[in-house]
Amino acid sequence: MKNKGCLSAGTIGIALLIIVAVIFFWGKSGYNSFVDKEQTVNAKWSNVETVYQKRANLIPNLERTVKSYSKFEQETLTKVVEARSKATSINIDPTNMTEQDIAKFQAAQGELSGALSRLMAVVESYPNLKADQQYINFQREYIAIETSIRTETVYYNDAAKKYNTSIKTFPNNILANFTNFKEKPYFKAEAGAEKAPEVFSE
Repeated sequence: MKNKGCLSAGTIGIALLIIVAVIFFWGKSGYNSFVDKEQTVNAKWSNVETVYQKRANLIPNLERTVKSYSKFEQETLTKVVEARSKATSINIDPTNMTEQDIAKFQAAQGELSGALSRLMAVVESYPNLKADQQYINFQREYIAIETSIRTETVYYNDAAKKYNTSIKTFPNNILANFTNFKEKPYFKAEAGAEKAPEVFSE
């Protein structure tokens, strides 16, 4: 009876060790997977910020070009410069960002987009400015960057979706809650964002 009791205790001990080992390796694999997916989300967000910064970097050259035409509407240009300043002043920590952070970022970038659209509409009334090589160069770069913005925000959302799905599905959600992995917000598409920019006429 004693041997049988010892055998049962030994069997239980081994079973417990196996269970602990399974939980450990599952937890390790899940945790590492969360880290990998979160790093991908952070990298994609960095790409989003980079293309928006490239757009902002175009504006000083645009400002110099437009200012060379003394009769151009100064107020329109001023609004672009002010919107650029606001947009570039917003810094977001991708490791801890919220829906409010994304909304604030998008609102500022949207304000800049609107100001640029209004400026470019006004340029249509200035044939010499419209034909200026510096302005033509700006057009080309702007269109390319707008395309990159749409592409990078889609990539970010895809990475966020994979990460969010990973941490919210059972039983991963238990591990995610225990290890404090939080859901990432999505970059919301603006109306007409699926269309190519049509801000220039031939």
